[in-house]
Amino acid sequence: MKRYLAIALAALLLCIALTAFVGCKENEDVIRLNEVTHSLFYAPQYLAMALGYFEEEGLTVEITNGSGADNVMTALLTGEADIGLMGCEATIYVYLQGKKDYPRIIGQLTKRDGSFLVARTDMPNFDYGGIEGSSVLMGRKGGMPAMILQYVLNNKGYRDGENITMDYSIQFGALAPAFTGGTGDFVPLFEPAASQLVQEGKGYIVSAIGMDSGEIPYTCYTATAEFLQNNGDKAEKFLRAVWRGTEYVMSHSAEDCAKLVQPYFEGTSLQLLTAAMQNYMDYDVWTTTPVTDTEAFYRIQDIMENAGELSERVDYDAVTDNRAANKI
Repeated sequence: MKRYLAIALAALLLCIALTAFVGCKENEDVIRLNEVTHSLFYAPQYLAMALGYFEEEGLTVEITNGSGADNVMTALLTGEADIGLMGCEATIYVYLQGKKDYPRIIGQLTKRDGSFLVARTDMPNFDYGGIEGSSVLMGRKGGMPAMILQYVLNNKGYRDGENITMDYSIQFGALAPAFTGGTGDFVPLFEPAASQLVQEGKGYIVSAIGMDSGEIPYTCYTATAEFLQNNGDKAEKFLRAVWRGTEYVMSHSAEDCAKLVQPYFEGTSLQLLTAAMQNYMDYDVWTTTPVTDTEAFYRIQDIMENAGELSERVDYDAVTDNRAANKI
């Protein structure tokens, strides 16, 4: 009987040890990433997954689509996500609210707006001239795509309600179906949605909005100070894997990259993904360093001020943590 009890006790202790080991491993290796939307715009991230770069860093990445920067930020602040991929405007907003454990921008992925202005009719040599009286779908008011498009339109001499209509009534994720359903004369769309409308004969890409607004820290990786204090090594490994994905996209063809990321865009043809990837390559959307650019950071605040969404300017050093990015 004593022997059986000893065996049972040993088995129980082994189970407890294994459970503790698995829980510890899961805690150390998993990164819960919440991305603002699912787009080919973030190709380096998907390439890092497809090429096994995260696994080589010892990480398992679980991705959730936040469908908006406000939702991504909420996930970070409530502990539902470890890292958020979104525009830096959300971090600036939270900092200005005076929160103690406000998130920090730890790395930049894209350096300009990744959306393309799609029109209902073909407009060769488009320069924003002659569109007075048009209706432009903007997305959520205060969101990065809407603010940048407003900035571009304002710089071209257009004012909402005066000589053009800027429609903020539709969430960014619902813009494509709203446009194809007959709403608006112009719509900003990420890839591959923009190229898909062109392929279907339902729209024409007339401008790359990011080329009209200048370089900005459009999409950044963000984490709370608490997470960085306890998991600085995980943040560094994560950024290194993504940066390797960036190096890959900069040294390979659009088709090579499209083939690798196709599993993450189920139902999208290789032809469409290749065309969309080539568009992003042509317009130089990805950063050449994961360190957030200082000048671009202040330019985005110009854009936020123009939209009436910034109560006061924020210092670069207050909301950035470049320790991991600098190492990479």
